[in-house]
Amino acid sequence: MSRPAPGEGRILVAGVGNIFLSDDGFGVETVRRLAAQPLPEHVEAVDIGVRGVHLAYQLLDRYDTLVLVDATQRGGEPGTVYLIEPSGPGDSAEQSPVLDGHRMSPDAVLALLGTLCAGTGANPPRRTLVVGCEPASVDEGIGLSPPVAAAVPEAVRLIEELLRDGDQEAPAPRATAGEAAT
Repeated sequence: MSRPAPGEGRILVAGVGNIFLSDDGFGVETVRRLAAQPLPEHVEAVDIGVRGVHLAYQLLDRYDTLVLVDATQRGGEPGTVYLIEPSGPGDSAEQSPVLDGHRMSPDAVLALLGTLCAGTGANPPRRTLVVGCEPASVDEGIGLSPPVAAAVPEAVRLIEELLRDGDQEAPAPRATAGEAAT
């Protein structure tokens, strides 16, 4: 089976975060576990870590959907998994991106992508989803806290559900553990 043409249903699942800052490594660990399983041919799971500029340039390879996996502080209980669908480029795409390749947040990556796309004629992903997890700690240290480590399999299941339903609209943004997602 041949790989879909650029932009035709291709999905990039990108785990971002710093494994040396405890729960900030959530995205990296989740994508590592996801990539260990068989994935559809049109899906690429990548450990981006702290290489935000690399992610922005990789997205120029024309993906239809981007699923960012990251620690996400939203005020819930540690280990709460969120599904967030940003409303669009919004204000962050209108700001000049900060070019620090090791300290770029996902919104800065998307802002840089908008700048790169404008210069190359490429289009950003049609859809961006964030699978986030409320961290317990982002202090220096290696290893996830117990509630965040327990949330990794749940996040993998959520991403698998998104991949299965990839041709349909995403489920409404939600949070687990009874927290409200916005």
